[in-house]
Parts: sequence; structure tokens; C-alpha cells
Amino acid sequence: MRKCVHCGGKLRRIHRTLIERLSYLGIFQCCVCEREQHLFRPYRLHLGPHARCPKCGTFRLKRLGEPDVVDRIQGGFWNLLERLSHGNLYHCRFCRLQFYDRRPLVSQDPEPPSAPQAVAGNMRG
Repeated sequence: MRKCVHCGGKLRRIHRTLIERLSYLGIFQCCVCEREQHLFRPYRLHLGPHARCPKCGTFRLKRLGEPDVVDRIQGGFWNLLERLSHGNLYHCRFCRLQFYDRRPLVSQDPEPPSAPQAVAGNMRG
């Protein structure tokens, strides 16, 4: 049974239009707060500017130099296409899944400031 992420209430499935059926596996509405939640189709994880885990969708990935013998490697058509197009080998920290993707990782570091900022010291006077 699905629960609302906002209030914890019970979700019920609602009708999707034809266009919504192409993007979402289902649309659910909370019986308590009446907010909608969308369940995206898996192919949408392969779209976008940055690499994402094909199983859980997280951006927190690690790049590998060579396949690890312990963790499993994603199979299938998409992974084969990414490998043949010289994609990088990535590892998901949460799913323990290895897969190929041609897109770069999301930068975890914030952008450096353009001008140095003055830091106020502990001055008493």
C-alpha cells in the first residue's frame, strides 16, 4: 500500500490522460491532503544532462575504471547501447549496481566564489 510522502495518508490511483500515460506509470492522489504523486516510467532515467542510476534514479554515483567482480552489472538494451557509444562505467552506492552511461556525473562540489570573501575574525573591543 502506498502512503503520501507529505502527510502519510492513503493514496488512491486517479485517471491519466493519453499524454500522461506516456510519461507516468501511475498518478496517485492522497485521500487526506489531496496532493498528487507521479510514478515516472523507467525510460525517463535515461534522459537528461547527467548520469542517473537506472534502478533507483539517484545522482550519487561513483565512476569505475574497470568492472567490479562482486557487484552485478546492469544488462539490457540501454546498457549495451551506452557501452558501445563509449560510455563510462558507473557504480550506484545504494543499489550496488554497475552500468554504462555516456553522460557526465553531477558535480558534488559547489561552484567556487568569483571573488574572495573577507572573513570576519573574532574581534573584541
